[in-house]
Amino acid sequence: MTYTGDVRAGGPPDVRETSLLTITKASVGDIDNNVYLLRCRATGEQLLIDAADEPHTLLSLVGDRGLASVFTTHQHWDHHRALPQLVGATGARVLVGRDDAEGLPLPADVLLCDGDVVRVGQVELTARHLVGHSPGSIALIHRDPQGHAHVFTGDSLFPGGVGNTQKDPARFASLFQDVKTKIFDELPDDTWVYPGHGKDTTLGAERPYLDEWRTRGW
Repeated sequence: MTYTGDVRAGGPPDVRETSLLTITKASVGDIDNNVYLLRCRATGEQLLIDAADEPHTLLSLVGDRGLASVFTTHQHWDHHRALPQLVGATGARVLVGRDDAEGLPLPADVLLCDGDVVRVGQVELTARHLVGHSPGSIALIHRDPQGHAHVFTGDSLFPGGVGNTQKDPARFASLFQDVKTKIFDELPDDTWVYPGHGKDTTLGAERPYLDEWRTRGW
């Protein structure tokens, strides 16, 4: 089956493979939070992005392979409601951006800064700090050596614009600048974008509208 990334809470997950990773996307909770399970194809080690809700659903995704790490994209409550239960059941390490750690319901094991490397088995992902939606939002970039790049953006980038900055001009300017310089300026158009809610997109689909986003201020 062809991956589309179009999932809904209560529905089946969608799965795709890169040369190094298996990526499983599912939606959970009452506001359709996206969660992503990354599995190293060589070692089987797994990392979950955003333990947002429905711990039973997340544990079913994890299966009997175990869970090495849970990465929380940012501190907002809807992205970590199931974190205590998931960590309690699996013993997984908790990773989060350094400036968002105080917002989690339990202590983090790894505090990420811009440019840090996150490992899933033999796979390396690059952390990019995007300030604006929250102080410590982190996107993870996976560069497939035999394909295109993949970026997990949390609530910092969606189809149609950057994340919500509550109409604060300074926060919007910061987020727009970080997304432009650290994501759009560094990655090609075929980069696949996995947001914290809703459908996926590509940088090529969004790039023509950057000036429009800047002008409108959201």
